Amino acid sequence: MRKICIFLYALLLCLSSYGQARRNTLYQQYINQYKDLAIQQMLRYRIPASITLAQGLLESGAGRSDLAIKGNNHFGIKCHDWTGATTYHDDDLRQECFRAYNTVLESYEDHSRFLSTKPRYRKLFSLSQTDYRGWAHGLKAAGYATNPQYAYKLINIIELYGLDQYDRAKTYDRYIARHSGTERISPDNPTLHPIYYFNKNYYIYAREGETFKMLSKEIGISARKLAKYNERDKRETLHKGDIIYLKKKQKRAPKEFKHRPHVVKAGDSMYLIAQKYGMRLESLYKKNGLGPDYQIRVGDTLRVR
Repeated sequence: MRKICIFLYALLLCLSSYGQARRNTLYQQYINQYKDLAIQQMLRYRIPASITLAQGLLESGAGRSDLAIKGNNHFGIKCHDWTGATTYHDDDLRQECFRAYNTVLESYEDHSRFLSTKPRYRKLFSLSQTDYRGWAHGLKAAGYATNPQYAYKLINIIELYGLDQYDRAKTYDRYIARHSGTERISPDNPTLHPIYYFNKNYYIYAREGETFKMLSKEIGISARKLAKYNERDKRETLHKGDIIYLKKKQKRAPKEFKHRPHVVKAGDSMYLIAQKYGMRLESLYKKNGLGPDYQIRVGDTLRVR
């Protein structure tokens, strides 16, 4: 039996290498887009980022499966005790019920909650955060998937794309760029937008000339909502480096800015300051006792927390 398993694993590696040139771009784009989200989930739930990314890639076909397109379901999670939206898809049986989400972000968050709250996955959380092999085999043993090669497929993806580097992260993109040499994607690079995390929110950097309508097609959030979250008009044209949040912003900056007021610099505006700290513009005015007509000056100090 062991010889058969070794043979199958070797065969899987060969087949994967054969298809690498064809799949590499799509897989790498997916990784670039969601790696920070996977790290953020890891730091909250202790699920290796490599496992989250590998499962997302495998279960969603790098975001291109029917489940991912129709229901933003990137992890193949079935309905079970689900009370939210659903979609149907042929799997082990015809037209099985799967969970559906408004956004990919919700799918990632639900995947983390699913693993961390189900008793059958409890033993996995006693493993080291860097033990992706143990996690892969543990997921299969706990019944996450019926494919007998599921664990080996996850391990192969992780090793092929070096996803285990993200399991050592202590923070998001800054850690990766500093310690592994991975470059942050330039806003000029015509790939999927990497998703970052800050102040209990997710955000991307816009590229020159993009619109909320263009971003909505990729992110899966309506142009109207994206514009509303960012306190802008949905018909506006965006500029390189504009921060675009994917959920409603917080009323204040993160805790570390409690005793660190913002000192106004040349080129600052109240809106740009609010975006920098991931907080609502109205809240920034209110915290500083200012009216909407107030003109800030270089050297002014503003409370952001």
